[in-house]
Amino acid sequence: MTLSVEQCTDRTEWDAAVNAGRGHPMQLWGWGQTKAAHNWSVDRVLVHDEGGTLVGSAQLLFRRLPFPFRSLAYIPRGPQSTEGSSTEVLNAVADYVALTHGSVVLSIEPDWDLDSPGAVALLAGGWRRTESTILMGRTLILDLHRSEDELLAGMTKKTRQYIRKSGREALHYRQVSREEVPQCLAVYRLTADRAGFGIHSDAYYLDIFDNLGEGSAVFAAFDGDAVVAFLWLAASGTTAFELYGGMNDVGQNLRANFTLKWTAIMAMKQRGVSRYDFNGLLNDGVSKFKIGFADHENLLAGTWDKPLSPLYPVYARALPLARKAVKKSGKLVSRVPAVLAGLRKRVGAAPPK
Repeated sequence: MTLSVEQCTDRTEWDAAVNAGRGHPMQLWGWGQTKAAHNWSVDRVLVHDEGGTLVGSAQLLFRRLPFPFRSLAYIPRGPQSTEGSSTEVLNAVADYVALTHGSVVLSIEPDWDLDSPGAVALLAGGWRRTESTILMGRTLILDLHRSEDELLAGMTKKTRQYIRKSGREALHYRQVSREEVPQCLAVYRLTADRAGFGIHSDAYYLDIFDNLGEGSAVFAAFDGDAVVAFLWLAASGTTAFELYGGMNDVGQNLRANFTLKWTAIMAMKQRGVSRYDFNGLLNDGVSKFKIGFADHENLLAGTWDKPLSPLYPVYARALPLARKAVKKSGKLVSRVPAVLAGLRKRVGAAPPK
């Protein structure tokens, strides 16, 4: 199958293509718009077959790297493709990236099950599995086609009890307005300080809210007019994806996170979304809380690299060092250029004149 790849510069056309392909919210225009304002660049491409039929799409994010690596290309939870065309779409997009951007690698974290045909075909197609993940492959995805009773039945008894109990407390739960987002961010800072993880500036989160529009849904538990817990989602036509969340002491004492999450799940179901992704599972207390909402786990395809340059082995050796720096700084790939520059000096690559 001969495919053509062309840029898309129209937001309405792009989001329609993503939703038609049952795409992830991280493939929506607004997500790329936000990343483009915060140290990435973005390119959106549509893939057509010989007859002009749309068979795939991919929102590509690029991170500039020191010479001679040029850039990292990354597709978060994409691409979209019609059934049976995932391999051809990926190959066409990879060729486009190599020709148009000259990136050292195309890294993907597709929203595909681990045992799906597209994922199974990756190794044979020249893709290499990597542990340098941004989005976790082990997660929990609820099927919102199930009835409310079926969803409740899939939970642990303790989770159902806490949903009922926290729902009876003197709190109310609803979606927040933009004017209330700063309250949520204040709770998030408290949560980050308590748990010891790094976060972005408030401007980053406000950009997400503004750029995604209806695709950004933030729910909160209120004690009077005060936010005591919040849960921030990104949502496409088919998939809701948890981005951020937190509680203050009041919310924690009242276990507001149980009813809050159930409120968000039901709101997405009512919207017509069919998949609710809890955004990763680890072996920690937060993951134990998440697992209480279902009787299963999901394994996605994971993180895969397509080398596009002979310099890929050098890049691959440097990336684990960069990831260690990321963990220390709490800033996503913010140290990659610096680490690669250091390795470039070690291997004797000269910078451009």
